[in-house]
Amino acid sequence: MEIRALEERDQPAVEQFIARIPEADRTFFKEDVADANVVHAWTRPGAARALAVEDGAVIGTSAVVPLHGWSSHVGEVRVIVDPGHRGRGVGRALARRAVVDALGLGLSKMVVEVIAEQDSTVTMFRSLGFDPEAMLIDHVRDRSGELRDLMVLAHAVDAAAGSLQTAGVATELN
Repeated sequence: MEIRALEERDQPAVEQFIARIPEADRTFFKEDVADANVVHAWTRPGAARALAVEDGAVIGTSAVVPLHGWSSHVGEVRVIVDPGHRGRGVGRALARRAVVDALGLGLSKMVVEVIAEQDSTVTMFRSLGFDPEAMLIDHVRDRSGELRDLMVLAHAVDAAAGSLQTAGVATELN
């Protein structure tokens, strides 16, 4: 598996990846990937967009989306992994890449929003230094109309910069 920056040539492969994500998983995306404009935005290269690629196929994506205004020092992390490749470290590798990308953007804090019942995702982010900061009860309505709790986890990127350098993560991912 290779973790690398998203490039323009990747658009068809990213579209194929998005099409493989089951409807049950899409219910937790903030944006509607049935909208061509959303897919186009997701497939545009940017400073903090990365792919996990295996045998020429995209098996995961990550993005660090900088916030605006009074939260311009914060980036929201988004990681999606192909269901057939979960539990193999793809999400962890993409999240580690996102931390490095956040440093490159000059951000000092990262947040990730996770449906509270997604225990394995919460555990993975916690193992990477993200700590729970908020629990928003009945904050997400899935496509079946069921309300779900949303957990917000945060990570102080600038505090982790030294340990990333020491561990060789920044060098390893660049």
